[in-house]
Amino acid sequence: MHQLLGASKLSDVVEASVGNLVDADLAKESAKLQALQVKQQLGVQALSIANQAPQAIMSLFR
Repeated sequence: MHQLLGASKLSDVVEASVGNLVDADLAKESAKLQALQVKQQLGVQALSIANQAPQAIMSLFR
């Protein structure tokens, strides 16, 4: 009986550890996704600024 209790406890520890690893992976992937979203937003803003520059220059000649 004592050995069975030890195996059960070990199983609980392993299960908790796997849960912690999954949580850590999810946090890591979430951070990666947020970083990619910020890069995408910055890219869109850069394109917007780049597209405005020629229009501003053309307006000088009007």
